[in-house]
Amino acid sequence: MSKVTTRDLIDRFSLELLSGEEGIYRPITTSDISRPGLEMAGFFTYYPRRRLQLLGRSELTFLERLDTEVKEERLAKLCTSNTPGVIISRDLEAPPELLESAERSGVPLLRARDTTTRISSQLTDFLDAQLAETTAVHGVLVDIYGIGVLLTGASGVGKSETALDLVRRGHRLVADDSVEISQQHANTLMGRPPELIKHLLEIRGLGIIDVMTLFGAGAVRPFKRITLNVHLELWDEDKAYDRLGVDEDTMRIIETDIPKYTIPVRPGRNLAVIVEVAAMNFRLKRMGINAAQEFSDKLMDVIEDYDRDEF
Repeated sequence: MSKVTTRDLIDRFSLELLSGEEGIYRPITTSDISRPGLEMAGFFTYYPRRRLQLLGRSELTFLERLDTEVKEERLAKLCTSNTPGVIISRDLEAPPELLESAERSGVPLLRARDTTTRISSQLTDFLDAQLAETTAVHGVLVDIYGIGVLLTGASGVGKSETALDLVRRGHRLVADDSVEISQQHANTLMGRPPELIKHLLEIRGLGIIDVMTLFGAGAVRPFKRITLNVHLELWDEDKAYDRLGVDEDTMRIIETDIPKYTIPVRPGRNLAVIVEVAAMNFRLKRMGINAAQEFSDKLMDVIEDYDRDEF
């Protein structure tokens, strides 16, 4: 999980620092944003003090109607030692009591030009991406017809060579050798390359090649959602491989399961074409067309008709 501070928000969204400069390096540990309406009314029993606090026109207008002593008391409770920051939207003026409370407690008081809804959405999306649980997987990630296909398998099985052939066929490389994966939402895995090896492919006997330089900017992507795993393994004569495709295997990454196809590798098999068709077939299944299931259903109908004729 990445570390995010209030300073990062100031730089990212061009926020204006009004008070509490001492706390701009406080860590932000959750992507949830709080609009403290009940707190402004005096109810602090369930105050989420570790969240960013966002004040809009409604909250500030309500504050203006409070007596000075009440206002100071509630704003002092709003700015705690655990609060990463308070943000005022719409470029509104900050109450003097809030400026004093933020400075006294070291809570960064920031101001944004955007509307409350817009800045809340932007902050949530940014924090979701930055604070998402992450892992690294040894493999290759390719965008095939809009499907993020993660190629896995033992070292030397042909993952990078398959990816190179797919790029030559018009598909786009995301990452080779190591794929950094983050779970940003439920059942949503995003993959990207490590910065050091972005756009690069390692081909044994050839070395490192720059895919973007060789094939153009359209041959690469900076990130892609992962929806399918194709696992390559050397052909095992003693293993029974799936020949119908009715039963689906899965691969678990972090807390998400994605469909998994196991493709046996041996001389003469065009892996790029097989992986390409696997992505196309997966896409058809998501559209409700399952050739394997339809064949299985027809086969069962034929067997049942045969059994009735026999008896």
